Amino acid sequence: DERSEKTIATLLPQVQPYARALVLKAAKSGITIKVISGLRAYEEQNDLYEQGRSKPGKIVTNARGGFSNHNFGIAFDVGVFEGTKYLDESPKYKAIGALGIELGLEWGGNWKSIQDEPHFQLRPKWAAAESDKDMLAELRSRKNSGKDFYA
Repeated sequence: DERSEKTIATLLPQVQPYARALVLKAAKSGITIKVISGLRAYEEQNDLYEQGRSKPGKIVTNARGGFSNHNFGIAFDVGVFEGTKYLDESPKYKAIGALGIELGLEWGGNWKSIQDEPHFQLRPKWAAAESDKDMLAELRSRKNSGKDFYA
């Protein structure tokens, strides 16, 4: 759909096919999902971080700007829909998580610090054995120097 495609277009080219494949796999399983969040500027990430802290709403992230994979175009969030209704919580997210893992994506539903079932990311091969903290430090360094995130 148009919303998903606009969001997918914000992701790095290496990640885009995975996002599209997840939408298609979900549809073949009878689940409608849309890609609802992709690349985020540091400022947008900081605004989300303040939600549930200094701003109203529930806490949705533990990551400040520069400390989220969304800031580098390697992560995206999906939403489950029934018709036009967005489902914030649904057992279908676990099914989508399994489909994403089959595609080679990391799923936020497997995280221990914060459960983030709508979240998927494509970890660069060079970061396979890196901690998340070290990977993010390298991604920030590559962003600042203009280096490819997946090279």
